Amino acid sequence: MADVPKDPAPAPAHDAEAPGYDLAGIPLTPRARHLLELEFGDRKDFDDPRLEYRRLFSELLGTFMLVLVAAGGGLLHAEGQISLSAAVVAPGLMVLGIILFMGAVSGAHLNPAVSFAFALRGDFPWKRLPGYVIVQLLGATLACLFLLSVFGNVEHLGATLPGPGYANWQAFLMEVALTGTLVSVILGTASAAQNVGPIAALAVGGYIALAGLWAAPVSGTSMNPARSFGPALVSGDFTSYWVYVAGPVLGALIAVGCAIVLRGSGGSAISRAAGSGKLDLGRPRRR
Repeated sequence: MADVPKDPAPAPAHDAEAPGYDLAGIPLTPRARHLLELEFGDRKDFDDPRLEYRRLFSELLGTFMLVLVAAGGGLLHAEGQISLSAAVVAPGLMVLGIILFMGAVSGAHLNPAVSFAFALRGDFPWKRLPGYVIVQLLGATLACLFLLSVFGNVEHLGATLPGPGYANWQAFLMEVALTGTLVSVILGTASAAQNVGPIAALAVGGYIALAGLWAAPVSGTSMNPARSFGPALVSGDFTSYWVYVAGPVLGALIAVGCAIVLRGSGGSAISRAAGSGKLDLGRPRRR
C-alpha cells in the first residue's frame, strides 16, 4: 500500500525578533529590516514622482551646507582667521554629517560629477540628472549669496583657484586625479548599500579632508563643479573656472572606468539603491 503523504507541518508562528527575512543571504528580523529602511530609505518613496521635490530639496540643502563650509572656510583662511588645515578638514566633516542625516533621501550626491558618475554607471536614472545638477548649482549659489551678505565680496568668496606658482594645466591635472579618486571611493562604498550610511560617510568625508590637507595649495581641491560655481557666479570672477568643470568630469569618467574593471558594470539592484539614496531590500523571503 502506497504511503499517504502527510500534511505539511504548520508554519511556526512569526516571532517579531526571529530571523524571518533575508538580504543577500543574511537573516534579518523585522526590527532590523525596519531600521535598515529608516537608514537607507524606502524604495517606494524614492520611486514616487510625487516626492521628487523632497529629493531635490535634499540636494539643494546639502549642497548649500557643503559650499557654505567649503567656500566660507576658504574665505576665512584667505583673511588669515583660520588655518589651512581647518579650512580643508571642515568640508570633509560637513559631508560626513550630510551623508549620515540625509543620504537616505537623495543619495547625498552634492556634486554634479558624482551624479554624472552614478548615472553613467547605470545606478542613477538619467532623467533625474538635470534636476539634481540644477539644484546643486542653486544650493552653491545660495550659500555664496549668504557669504556675500555676511562678509562682502572679499577674497573671491572662497573661490577655488590655482595656487600661487601653479598654472591652470597643473591645477587641471590635480583636479582630475583628486576627483577620480573621490568618485572611486564613492562608487566603491556605495556599492555596499547595506553600509552606505556610516561607511560612505567616513570614507568620503575622510578622503575629502585628506585630499585638502596635501593638495589644496595646488588647486584648492574643489573636486566639485558646483562648489566652484557658486563663488565664481556671486563674486563675478570665472577665472580658471573651466579647470573645475573639465577636471572633475574627466576624473569621474576615469573613476567609472576603473569601477567597471574592478567590479563589472553597474545597474544591479544593490548599487542602484546606493546611487539613488535607497536600499532595495527586494521581496522579503521566509527562511
